[in-house]
Amino acid sequence: MDDPDGVPVLTRLEGGVLEITLNRPETLNAFNEAMHLGLRAAFDRANVEPEIRAVLLTGAGRAFSSGQDLGDRDPRNWTEPPNLGRTLETFYNPLMRRIRGLDKPVVAAVNGVAAGAGANIALACDIVLAARSARFIEAFAKVGLVPDAGGTWMLPHLIGEARAKAIALTGEPVGAEDAAAWGMIWKAVEDDALMEEARALAARLAGGPTLGLGMTKRLIQGAAQRDFDTQLDAERDSQAKAGRSADYAEGVTAFLEKRAPRFQGK
Repeated sequence: MDDPDGVPVLTRLEGGVLEITLNRPETLNAFNEAMHLGLRAAFDRANVEPEIRAVLLTGAGRAFSSGQDLGDRDPRNWTEPPNLGRTLETFYNPLMRRIRGLDKPVVAAVNGVAAGAGANIALACDIVLAARSARFIEAFAKVGLVPDAGGTWMLPHLIGEARAKAIALTGEPVGAEDAAAWGMIWKAVEDDALMEEARALAARLAGGPTLGLGMTKRLIQGAAQRDFDTQLDAERDSQAKAGRSADYAEGVTAFLEKRAPRFQGK
């Protein structure tokens, strides 16, 4: 793992899992430019290194992420208002596209509060586990902003328009158990079991058929934009590719030989 002193994003590669830790605990892992650049580099690494077959994203200390660091956004020091659209275009939007576009599973272990963009970054991951004490807060309304980092897309897709509007307009926290019951995340787990369970899940995914898992991720993410017939065509094309993979051959062979498959991720 990286030296934790002053490093805003820590990484550790073990057993095919790239574990990424947001590491500004003194700010509840609020995002600044250095954290953005570190997280971007980590996901770029996950994209190009074949030995990385799954990603686990979590936060150091008692929070996952409190969102954007407002320390340098004090209006009392403005000479002119900030261009927040440029911030999104430069940092958050490319990050969200990296997470959603990575052809490998991304697990989020939400260890504490996930607020603002921090909540939406967690929700962009493929499988989200949260400690029972964790809370998701769409805090934007409290400072006169709109949800960003994909929040206005993901929330209604995950939990429906009524609940999405309620939590976005009020900024009320959603506890981990409610988030799981609503379908916002996969499940809530005991605080002291979070990382053990998340690491086990990430390791299981890293040992899986990476090509097929990546195509499954893309099919499900794209389903809401396609009609049924178009989705059938997309499944056909992906299945044709998966059926030619070494992992498919290994999976069938292992089934016939009554043993556990040894997938290579290709």
